[in-house]
Amino acid sequence: MTQGQKTALIVVGVVLLVVLIPYSYLKGTYNSLVRMDEGIKGAWAQVENQLQRRYDLIPNYVETVKGYAAHEKEVFLKVTEARSKVARAGPISEKIAANNELSSALGRLLVVVERYPDLKANANFIRLQDELAGTENRIAVERRRFNEAVRIYNTKIRSFPTNLIAGMFGFEKAAFFEVPEEKQEVPKVSF
Repeated sequence: MTQGQKTALIVVGVVLLVVLIPYSYLKGTYNSLVRMDEGIKGAWAQVENQLQRRYDLIPNYVETVKGYAAHEKEVFLKVTEARSKVARAGPISEKIAANNELSSALGRLLVVVERYPDLKANANFIRLQDELAGTENRIAVERRRFNEAVRIYNTKIRSFPTNLIAGMFGFEKAAFFEVPEEKQEVPKVSF
């Protein structure tokens, strides 16, 4: 092999390294961002499954309470309005806001329930109450999983040099499913 061939071979090798290393990094980073984005979508789908379960339980729950507390129309109206907002919500951020409003309305409904001791002894109500409580727990678990996926993804797209690749390909920060401020207050219990 001549000196010219050796030089050409070295130049080709260097050019391949200069092209292959960035390509491999770019490909790997892009694919990991796609996997994380899909992970967020999958986690959100699980949240939506539980939100739908709650959405489906609410009419029966409200009707049961209505039978005992017919004069609490404003509370029932707020729950119904919040439930319909959930049905109309579009992107994830709207769904989060609508479900937070529904959670708040359900909290006010639970205050009404406390005023009716006969209602709390009703077997149908107890069963619905248990179903709703179980669903709320499932929502909390799935919300935690969703928020963890969002946290990992958001950290990745903000980290250097991944942030450059994320910006080039339009990966944007995802929204957390946060607890509304009124739910963060500790409930007051008095006897």
